[in-house]
Amino acid sequence: MTGLVDRIVALLALGGPVVAILALLSIVTLAVTLYKLWQFRAARVGAHRRLMQALDAWDRRDRVEAQSLAGRSRSHLAPLVAAAMESTTDRDRRERIEAEAAMSFGRLERGFRVLDNIAQIAPLLGLFGTVLGMIDAFRALQSAGAAVDPSILAGGIWVALLTTAAGLALAMPTSLVLAWFEGRMARERDFADLLLARAKAPVAPADASVPNLAAAHA
Repeated sequence: MTGLVDRIVALLALGGPVVAILALLSIVTLAVTLYKLWQFRAARVGAHRRLMQALDAWDRRDRVEAQSLAGRSRSHLAPLVAAAMESTTDRDRRERIEAEAAMSFGRLERGFRVLDNIAQIAPLLGLFGTVLGMIDAFRALQSAGAAVDPSILAGGIWVALLTTAAGLALAMPTSLVLAWFEGRMARERDFADLLLARAKAPVAPADASVPNLAAAHA
């Protein structure tokens, strides 16, 4: 463990302040990613089986069973679906439910901007570090005068390219994580629209256009 810490410290000292900043950003990225994973799990993002069962009961006009199932669901959409069942003809309440749904998604999407900014700025920081490293390398080469040692230039270039590699190593996984989170939220929004639409306009199961979502996701 001590050897690993020593290597990290040596790498930070070698790469300079740019690598130190990238290391700090990597910690921020990890913290935001872990927090969003916990938040998604706590909100039951993508886990709406009980809500789908409630809406199947709602379509059968079984009001008591539908509200009971919706009340037992731990999904972040459960209160909104339950409220939609109570306000199928109240336009003002429907608009409020839609606004509350937007706020719920807004809370789940907090932190996305942080990941997006890190994914964009990390390669630029890496390039900035490379430029600074090349400046130092050529300055050392100039100071050497006639006694030119290729190792001076090679060592400087190696340190310069280290910052670019560090920037890309941070940007690529951050972009992938952000894309995964955004994909989950896009599917969640589509599903929320379907849930709220079914809660507002129940249709008897005799209508073939209404699928049994609970059975399909069993």
